[in-house]
Amino acid sequence: MSDAWLLGRARELNAIVQRSDRTEQLKIIGTVDELLEETQRRGEPILVAQLLRAASLARLVTRGIALEAEPLLDELLAHTRRHGLALLRADAHAIRGRLLVLSVQEDAALTEIARALAILDDSPTPDVQLGRRAWDRLLSSALIDCWIVLNQLGVYEAAEEVIARAHQAVRDSAGPHEITLQLINRVKMLLGWGLRLERVGRDDEASEKFRTAASMAIAVEAPFAESLFPRQAGVPAVDQVGVLAASLALAAPSSAHLDRLRKLNSEQGWPHEHVIVTIALARCLEGVGGRDEAMRMLIEAQHLQADDNSQPSMRLNLFREIARLGSEGAVDGAAGPDGAIRPDDNRPAALLADYSAALEAELWALRESQIATLNTRREHERLSAEHGAITQQALQDPLTGLPNRRALDDRLRTLAGSVNAQPLAVALVDLDGFKDVNDRHSHAEGDDVLRVVASTLRDALRGDDLVARYGGDEFIALLPGAPVSAAKQALGRAVTAVASLPHHLSHGVTLSVGLVSLRPQERAEQVLSRADAAMYQAKRRGGNQIAAATAGVGDPLGGWPEDVTPTDPTWDLEEHT
Repeated sequence: MSDAWLLGRARELNAIVQRSDRTEQLKIIGTVDELLEETQRRGEPILVAQLLRAASLARLVTRGIALEAEPLLDELLAHTRRHGLALLRADAHAIRGRLLVLSVQEDAALTEIARALAILDDSPTPDVQLGRRAWDRLLSSALIDCWIVLNQLGVYEAAEEVIARAHQAVRDSAGPHEITLQLINRVKMLLGWGLRLERVGRDDEASEKFRTAASMAIAVEAPFAESLFPRQAGVPAVDQVGVLAASLALAAPSSAHLDRLRKLNSEQGWPHEHVIVTIALARCLEGVGGRDEAMRMLIEAQHLQADDNSQPSMRLNLFREIARLGSEGAVDGAAGPDGAIRPDDNRPAALLADYSAALEAELWALRESQIATLNTRREHERLSAEHGAITQQALQDPLTGLPNRRALDDRLRTLAGSVNAQPLAVALVDLDGFKDVNDRHSHAEGDDVLRVVASTLRDALRGDDLVARYGGDEFIALLPGAPVSAAKQALGRAVTAVASLPHHLSHGVTLSVGLVSLRPQERAEQVLSRADAAMYQAKRRGGNQIAAATAGVGDPLGGWPEDVTPTDPTWDLEEHT
């Protein structure tokens, strides 16, 4: 299985899981988890992040287990920070926003979207390792996940800006699936926006939104036939996707839409489309005198949505539709044995209408406040990130992106004073043959080799280990809580990984590693001096290996004596060729 196949399969499963019943959803989650395990064995950072995203999303759309996505999102955030994957880190914040909406924490969800957008605002340049098309696709996915939350909260003006950016990102490279996704999402947003405008009496604007959505529903037919969405071959998209059918009905309610909407209303549809389909169906029924049936379907939809917190704005649209239809006959009850709606009381409809209008006006004002809050938090997150970047630069080696010597000193001092970090393994890593790279090629080629080796060394160690650039072609690794034997295994993986790099990336350089364990009360310069002496022992043995000291020799606080040989019982030498 190639990496591309794994990613493509995960994307396909994410499309299918949204239209499956719960039993099938759980099976799909199991399959996605297997794909995730496989990518974690391979260790390619971007692929691992994308599969963590897929596993999180599959849980979010499965009723009853959304909270299981939380540890996966925590892992995704930590993973993307560690590997500098800005777009996927923004996406992790956006998906966490979706989880917070489900948990009825709307304000916190807005903060997560502000964080995501701030990261995306500061990530305009494609990563050369990804390629332009892959970068654009990741950017579009992150923006769409932000858009979903804004659409769920009914912050449509901000949602429109975000989805327009998503469209711009994939405009030149989008395939049929991306085009279909964009159009369906925009239809969904326009319908929700139109229903929201109706609630504040802006009917002309609402009608314009419905007409635009209907035109997009027609345009989606061609790309839908070639997309990844589960579909029936030869059947028009409007007969398979509820929001598309609803857009035609809301633009021009009539009996012509009844059969299609009844069928779609009874099927497992895309998330959140059931309410839109029900409202569209109710309006078509109302137009042909089927008011009682319309009310019954709306109330049934209300009961089905009772435990669903994923679309708070759409739930209000449903309640408003029930109130609007019921106010004509003072209906506010449930269906009787014969299916007819029987009113429970006869409250003055005019007073309720006035009260509803006042509440809607207040909610509209709150929506404007939400937009202002989003923009303020977005700017705050951007400035905080900018400040953090300046601070980070002071502690970061500009060539490799690793912590610099100042950061190393701070970390070593902290770990030396922490009981939980003991035993603390300290390794000095030097590149064999690096001088020849600069002499035979160029310093630019040498810089590229340093970057590749730094990345390989960092990826070979644990997430809480520190790899810092010590200077020139030397690196320091700190492995807290690792005895020498365990640290040697981990560093052995790094030695092997560097030796196995393609020649055009490494130019044949290898690693010589000196490994020691911090002694009680030992100062930083002392332990680094011992590690340096150990590294030279590895060099004398020919390089591409680890010299690990298991006990003190000579001066207990100083370096290694020059006459120590590999046969000395205090040495433990291991080759990795």
